[in-house]
Formats: sequence, structure tokens, C-alpha cells
Amino acid sequence: MSLEEFRAETRAWLEANCPDSMRTPISGEGDICWGGRDWKFKSEDQRLWLERMVSKGWTVPAWPTEYGGGGLSKDKAFVLKEEMKRIGARSPLDSFGIWMLGPALLKFGTHEQKLEHLPPIARGEIRWCQGYSEPGAGSDLASLRTKGVLDGDHYTVNGQKVWTSYADKSDWIFALVRTEPDAPKHEGISFLLIDMAQDGVSTKPIKLISGKSPFCETFFDDARALVKNRVGDAGQGWTIAKYLLSHERASIVSEGAFGGLNPITAATASGEMDEDGKLADPILRGEVAKLTIDGLAFEATMRRVKEEADHGEGVGARASALKYLGTELNKRRHELNMSALGSDGLLWEGDAESDGDPARNWLRARANSIEGGTSEIQLNIVAKRVLELPGG
Repeated sequence: MSLEEFRAETRAWLEANCPDSMRTPISGEGDICWGGRDWKFKSEDQRLWLERMVSKGWTVPAWPTEYGGGGLSKDKAFVLKEEMKRIGARSPLDSFGIWMLGPALLKFGTHEQKLEHLPPIARGEIRWCQGYSEPGAGSDLASLRTKGVLDGDHYTVNGQKVWTSYADKSDWIFALVRTEPDAPKHEGISFLLIDMAQDGVSTKPIKLISGKSPFCETFFDDARALVKNRVGDAGQGWTIAKYLLSHERASIVSEGAFGGLNPITAATASGEMDEDGKLADPILRGEVAKLTIDGLAFEATMRRVKEEADHGEGVGARASALKYLGTELNKRRHELNMSALGSDGLLWEGDAESDGDPARNWLRARANSIEGGTSEIQLNIVAKRVLELPGG
């Protein structure tokens, strides 16, 4: 089937199967479908949209069909993305399993691991979180001290992780654990998959300035991680972690080009339009236009880098440049949204978990400069490995 034939077929299917309510802008966290053992759908349409996309394998369109994917080529997967964007279709499923763990398993996992873990991710049945950072191991992640001691068919894990996004709502965690204590610090780490539904795993939310608590502390007290759920060889965790981090940063930077709130929509909702239907404030209008252009340029750059990576050229240190630029774009988007709303954007009402609160969302966007690698670290990487500047 040619790309144009696929586009026509996809367009017709989306028009027939995407509910109208799933074609409206996301107003807050509750509109996002994360899936998981305890997931409660916000609406019947949200459930229906997920089921229909799962039936096509289109929650993960480029994954192999045997692992729950759509088996689409890169080009066809991009056409699907374009056609969803054309009608404003929401993502049927957002997941750290899709964005981060999935790519790592596809590259480093055994066939048995892929069969066990990837289909439930694709169907939204299991929600994953990431166990990387620790209180004493942030930017210097290789200094982590969470330990796993081999005991027959499992590791006994003890230690603590921090900034574990949505750990209190997750079913499983993929974690970096020191299993080879006598090896150099980068070579003594393993990548373990741990079921959080056991007595040895507990979480504690970290309250942010916005009042929300997406981040958590995670504690392991004699938790069990089966050896069959170690991805890669013992001590190979750092290699897998670096690969996974590139996908984590890609998921963060995509907000800069594709996600977030639309300042034009915000201005329209607040009535700040002139008689010609344009933004009344010419300065704001110019800033919105500039952000739109920068976002399109960033989207084109992301696609070019992805195509180069698909052809074996790799992303390397450019991932740090993209992460920094995407972070800045997303912060600008929220800044403009606040400006477009004027004084209404400063309202702080309801509880911390309420949706559609511009002030809380603006504060939350500041964390983009820290999560997935701080902006300062990304700029250092760009200076050393892209620009090849001399060290200080």
C-alpha cells in the first residue's frame, strides 16, 4: 500500500472511530489516559478511544505486531501522527512504558521479556515509573547506592529513589540498581524491572510549589526483583540507562513543539481579540507568532534528527541540545498563556489536583529545566561534545 493510500485509509478510519470529545484540547491532567491496573477512565469516550486504537496497534504504531504494536513503517507511523494532528485527536494512551521502557526493551530485552512486558504496555494495562535519581545521585547518577544482592532466582533490593514521577500511581518500576559492588561505578549497575505490588516497595509524594505531587520518593526494603526481569547482562545497566535517557529527553522536549497550552486559544477564551478576530495586543501577537514559528522549526529539526537516527547515524550529544531547546519552548508557551489570560491567569482556585489551572501549570513547567537532566548539564554536554570548547 502506498503512503497516499494509507493516508486516505487512515483518515477515513480516524473520522469514523475517534469520538468528538477526544478531538478537543486537553485541559488538564485528568484528560490524559495513563492506563494501569487501577486506572479509572474519565469518560466512556476515553475508554472507547483507547480500545479502538489498541485494536489497531496504534498506541505504539511502529512496534512489531507480536508485541502489541501496529507494525507500521516509520513513514506510515508519521502519517498516522499527521492525520491525528489534523483532526485534533488526543493521544489514546500516554505512558513511560511507551516513551522510555519500550524502546529499551526492544533494543536490549530478550524475546521472552518483550512478550511478557510490551503487550500490556501497548494495551495500557500496566503503568510504569522510572527509578534513576537518588538523594545523593542526581546529575552524577553513576554514584547511586541502591543495592541488589543476588539470591537464587532473584535480587534482594534495598535503597531509595527520588523524583520518581507518578510512583504512587504506578504498577511496576524500571530501576538502576548496584549489583556488582566491586566493579567500577559505571560498570556495577544493572537494569531491573520490579513489581511495585509487594510489601518491600513504598512511596511518598513530594509536594511541589504548584501544590501538586507528581514526583515521589520510592523506598526498597528487601524488595524482590526476579533475575528474569534483569534487562541485559549484570553490570550493563549504565549502557541501557544512557539509551533510555535519550528517549526520556525526547518525550520532554516534544512538549516544546507539540504539547502544552495554546496562547491563541487562551486569548480567544478570555475575549482579548480585536474586531478583525486577531489578538488585540500587537506585542503578544508577535510573541505568539514567533513561538509558533520556532515550534515548527523545532518540529522539523526533531524529525530530521529522528530520520538520521533511523539510518544509523545516532543522536549522541544532539539529544542534549534538543532537550534544552524543547524545555525553553515549553516554558515560553506557558509564559505566553499566562500573558494571554492577563489577570485571569493568576487565579489560584480549587485543590492542587484541579485541571486547567494556568498558574499551577506555569509553575510545573519550570521543572522541565531539571527533570531528565538539568539545563546546566545539557549545556555543558553541548559545549564539550558538540561545540568542542576547551574545559575551564
